[in-house]
This record gives sequence, structure tokens and C-alpha cells, in this order.
Amino acid sequence: MTSMVDISTNRTAYRYAFALALGASFLLAWVSPGVGLIGADGDPANAMYIGVFAVGGIGALVSRLRPLGMARTLVGMAIAQAAVAAIALFGGLGRPWSGPLEIILSNGFFIALFLGSAWLFRRAATASTNDQDTQCASTSSLTSPR
Repeated sequence: MTSMVDISTNRTAYRYAFALALGASFLLAWVSPGVGLIGADGDPANAMYIGVFAVGGIGALVSRLRPLGMARTLVGMAIAQAAVAAIALFGGLGRPWSGPLEIILSNGFFIALFLGSAWLFRRAATASTNDQDTQCASTSSLTSPR
């Protein structure tokens, strides 16, 4: 029999993961063109962040917002965010307004948010799998002859 604590933990982890992913994406969408994570505001290098949103949007559609698929999607978004930072660093983009340390720290902040959300989605997926295993075990014990 599934305990209410397991179901509650699953839903809570999913909700926190979704809120963190949505909040981080909103913040990135607001900061990158407005303030400019790479260079000054309006720097065309900030258009690379569209790729991070593309990974998130496609991943969410493919995974149908299921926890394990969303965990993988958020890891993909973190990798895309790191790729944008690497391209900016090695390409010398954003100078003289954004130095290497600023690019590393600002992108690292978003990478941490995306990975934190992925961890929460993974936790929700694990709780969901444990719930299903428990239900299958209790159902099979009721139907099996003694």
C-alpha cells in the first residue's frame, strides 16, 4: 500500500522542480536581452541563449512533462548554458564590458539553477517509481494464491 507521505513527496518535489525551472528560465529571458549576460545590453552574442530555451521547449514537449524526461531536459539546458559560456569565453565575446569572471559566474548561476531543478525532477521520478513498485507488489500479493 502506498503511503501518503510518498505521494506528497513526489508531488512536492515535482512542483518545486517545475517552479525552479520556470523561474530560472524567466530570469534568463529577462536578464539576457535586458541587461546582457555577455557584453552590454543589446549585444548580439546574447541571442545564443535562444538555444537554451529551444532545448527546454523541445525537451518538455518530447518528455510530455514527465519527471524523468524533465530531469534529462534540465541537464540538457545546463549543458547548453555551459556551451554558450564556453563560446563566449573562447571567442572573446562581450569584451570589454563582460570579463571572463563575470561570464563564468553569471552563467554558472543559471547552470546551478537548472541542475537543481533536474535533481528535484529526478527525485520526483524516483518517488513515482517507488510508488508504482509498491502498488505492483501489493496488487500481486492480493491476486496470488497462497
